[in-house]
Amino acid sequence: MNHEKVLELRKWMEKNNVDLAYISDASHIGYFSGFDSNPMERVLALFIPIEKDPFLFAPGLEVEDAKASSFEYDVVGYLDSQDPFALIVEEIKKRYGAPKKMALEKNQLVLDRYLRLNEAFPATDLSADLTPLVQELQLYKTEEECQRLIEAGSTADLAFEIGFRHVKPGVTEEEIVAEIEYELKKKGIKEMSFPTEVLAGPNAASPHGTPGKNTCKENELVLFDLGTIVNGYCSDATRTVACGKPTDHQKDIYNIVLEAQLKAQEAVKPGITAGQLDKIARDVIESHGYGDYFNHRLGHGIGTTIHEYPQIVGGNDLEIKEGMCFSIEPGIYLPNDVGVRVEDCIFVTKDGCVPFTKTSKELIIL
Repeated sequence: MNHEKVLELRKWMEKNNVDLAYISDASHIGYFSGFDSNPMERVLALFIPIEKDPFLFAPGLEVEDAKASSFEYDVVGYLDSQDPFALIVEEIKKRYGAPKKMALEKNQLVLDRYLRLNEAFPATDLSADLTPLVQELQLYKTEEECQRLIEAGSTADLAFEIGFRHVKPGVTEEEIVAEIEYELKKKGIKEMSFPTEVLAGPNAASPHGTPGKNTCKENELVLFDLGTIVNGYCSDATRTVACGKPTDHQKDIYNIVLEAQLKAQEAVKPGITAGQLDKIARDVIESHGYGDYFNHRLGHGIGTTIHEYPQIVGGNDLEIKEGMCFSIEPGIYLPNDVGVRVEDCIFVTKDGCVPFTKTSKELIIL
């Protein structure tokens, strides 16, 4: 149980006259409770009252794992044949009565579950939104959280090393993905933080492309975008490498993106804004005439989920502060030609930043 974060939550609840907080996002449940799980379509919920003990509601098949986690309070389970929300309502009434005001994660809770709560507690005020608070709490990482992100970053480095070994003419994107994930699983790394992308040649011109039967070819670039989950924390990194000797055009595009990434990373320091960082990278790419082909934000927060608050994007006046963690990932994507992205996730220090991945960002020729 993350008592420090629960204490911060309860301070917010007291300030906003909230009796009960309902955490519904699985990654946020892990963040507060210490129990990490992917319930899929089943119901996983954490209820934290202003004063009494919390309880965790979980699918029956996960109850023993939840009890074995760092969550030291009651775990209530349900069978697939049971109505989970009928049981949740029963538990809330038994433990806390009818709350006057309940806070929800409004950016996550599905409408059906909201309606069930509203029906069961018609006099309860459900207007309080936990989303901004959770974002604020996750924005600044503790030393322990930073260490977990570093560990996840080191496994991303390992994934690059494995993938680069398999880049050869005639090898498909799917085959390289399979080799990466198989080798990682053999080393005990069970889960990727998002579907691994290996995109060769013109396929890399789609920022979120899907690996397929397309093969690596001589004198083409290959983009690797990947991440792992270690102890509940994510990594996310991108490298673009060359299969054989790259053309001058490919090298030019690569060097522009690398310059943009390095300049933005070097500019990270407390006091600069998210929008200013985006502009630093974007100005480099625009100065070479490729501004229209950098068509996404510069970065995003990272932690227990792959995309967290904040967005590192133009117009965002959020001031960067020590303890924040986010990605810096400019790219150029020329349709039917070439795609390049270079990405690191970084931890902000009082003097600058520290990247979580160590794989070289110079153009590697394989």
